[in-house]
Amino acid sequence: MGILDFLSKQFVDVIDWVDEPGTLAIRYPMKDREIQTGAQLTVRAGQKALFYDEGKLADAFLPGLYTLDTGNLPLLTSLLNWDKGFASPFKADVYFFSQKEQTGLKWGTQQPITVRDKEFGPLRVRAFGSYSFRIESVPTFAIKMMGSLEKLTVADLEPQLRGAIATAIASALGTGEIAFLDLAANQGALSEKLKAAVEPAFAGWGLSCTSFFIESLSLPEEVQAHLDKASSMRVVGDLDRFVRFQSAQAIETAAGQSGGVAGAGAGMAAGLAIGQSMTGGIGSAAAAPAAAPGEDTYAQIEKLHKLVTIGAITQEEFDAKKAELLGRIR
Repeated sequence: MGILDFLSKQFVDVIDWVDEPGTLAIRYPMKDREIQTGAQLTVRAGQKALFYDEGKLADAFLPGLYTLDTGNLPLLTSLLNWDKGFASPFKADVYFFSQKEQTGLKWGTQQPITVRDKEFGPLRVRAFGSYSFRIESVPTFAIKMMGSLEKLTVADLEPQLRGAIATAIASALGTGEIAFLDLAANQGALSEKLKAAVEPAFAGWGLSCTSFFIESLSLPEEVQAHLDKASSMRVVGDLDRFVRFQSAQAIETAAGQSGGVAGAGAGMAAGLAIGQSMTGGIGSAAAAPAAAPGEDTYAQIEKLHKLVTIGAITQEEFDAKKAELLGRIR
């Protein structure tokens, strides 16, 4: 290697950085090299560049193209005592920071959060969603997160950010001010509430939480199954009517799935047995005091019609029972 080749590797006359996806900051490679007099500095859109002298922050540059001299490096000029002007190469640490929004990041509660619900008491809630952030205060981020690292990526920060999110969610939901069912029904408002809870932690690292969304809010499977059953019973109301309705549905399913003569016979036998039970239930219901008789009678006729359609009862039996039921409401 000739002396000119050696010298060309020691001086930097162009300083710029092209953003890499997922990279938040880099330390520009300056090892054993000095910045040449009149070097060109390019700071691209969404970037910020900081110059340091022996660990002390000197000058900062916003997006633009610069020719480095004493005019645009005032603090570094003062630190290096350039009282005779900027006429020789100098050493400095240069860091580039990307202030672009980092999107499409996922968060979730690794363990269920215990919430004291107004309606159901203590509940264990899981939540999942997405968020985005950007570097808001570069000096704060440089001190708190970057330090003297050569490179810092989104992947490096994600575990810390997800931990802060989980803590904020536990604090926000743990008060039990809003019932779980109301939370699940209005995820937009809850997302805004949790975003506000997350922002202070992000701000402490020089970041801003630019968006925060809840995509799923759920209970443990066994608790959800219990709530589903309770909801079903509230909708059905009368257990006896629910059982009879389920019986009719089961007969239709069996008739549709059974194959061959044997299958049809088995389905018919099951249908006759359930049909007799249902007819008995109708008789019992008729003996009871009639509240809203018209509505109940027509519902019974509809169910009987389903039974005659699939062959569980004969047309004569249907006609007789229909006439009997209609006679009660005349």
